[in-house]
Amino acid sequence: MKFLPLVFLSMVACAIAQGESLPIPELKYAELGDFKLESGAKIRDCRIAYHTLGTLNADKSNVVLWPTWFTGSSKQLIELTGPDGYVDPAHFYVILVDALGGGVSSSPSNSSSQPRMEFPDFTIRDMVNSQYKLLTENLGIKHIHAVMGISMGGMQTFQWIVSYPDFMDKAVPIVGSPQLTAYDMLLWRSEASAIEEDKDWNGGNYTVEPRLDAVAEIHTLALTTPEYRVRETPENKISDFLEDTDKDGLGRMDANDWLSQLKAMMSHNVAALFNNSLEDTAKKVKAKVMVVASKQDHMVNPTPAVAFAQMINGTVLELSGDSGHLAPGFEKATAAPKVRDFLSN
Repeated sequence: MKFLPLVFLSMVACAIAQGESLPIPELKYAELGDFKLESGAKIRDCRIAYHTLGTLNADKSNVVLWPTWFTGSSKQLIELTGPDGYVDPAHFYVILVDALGGGVSSSPSNSSSQPRMEFPDFTIRDMVNSQYKLLTENLGIKHIHAVMGISMGGMQTFQWIVSYPDFMDKAVPIVGSPQLTAYDMLLWRSEASAIEEDKDWNGGNYTVEPRLDAVAEIHTLALTTPEYRVRETPENKISDFLEDTDKDGLGRMDANDWLSQLKAMMSHNVAALFNNSLEDTAKKVKAKVMVVASKQDHMVNPTPAVAFAQMINGTVLELSGDSGHLAPGFEKATAAPKVRDFLSN
């Protein structure tokens, strides 16, 4: 089974709703040199990949930064932009950036000097710090209008407003979280164990890409809700469903990349440097924030995000359908106009 990117079905639903795909701009790379991580280790010859949409205005005040979800790519995010999407490049200069470890920016799978298990562990804060360096040093942007993201992109968004509170005016974390719950940790640890216990894993130094079917099945199970899966997939069609998932044409996510981003999420906690207190952390936030949460999310529990929104006097948009973590796609007609309005007003 090929790995299913975290919100791939969401992306497809949005592409269908828009009627046609937006043109894909050139993928660009920023060279960060030897990038120091918060652990003190360095990613040698670090590269950050990104796409840009729209036109940067004269004073560079219309920038919206959108980092990728877990296992996703900036190319996939293009489908979620446009006049009916979450942000319209006709009004904003949108920078879609590939997070560390996703196989496009520097990752265990594409590093020549630190391949596979030699690639250092990184965190969500490291992802954000690399993006800050991209914006300020490579692109000469000192302030942005907004940062937004889905799932792990939402985690990065929460980290952005804490790490660089004066850098943006607004923020929209979508089905993300400021810190993990016990339920989240159980899911991610299950996936990590399934990778590390696979017969072909070989301590990460494999010669043939592990299939890791169990990881993909755990992941797919958590994407929606029991109600949704029972309704959409008859019991006697489960094999066909898994085969169709395998044929989605996205290619395989490298196992080391999967595990590296998984570890980053497992360590995610915006309050880690503030007495492990969300209340103390909330005092650092200056941006106006809209939190988009899915009430039936089985992938990223919405409780901390909703609680943190209340602490920072943020706006909460709760999606209530049974599509779970894929709500940003399946309830796009409800959520996207409200996010566009928030960004514009």
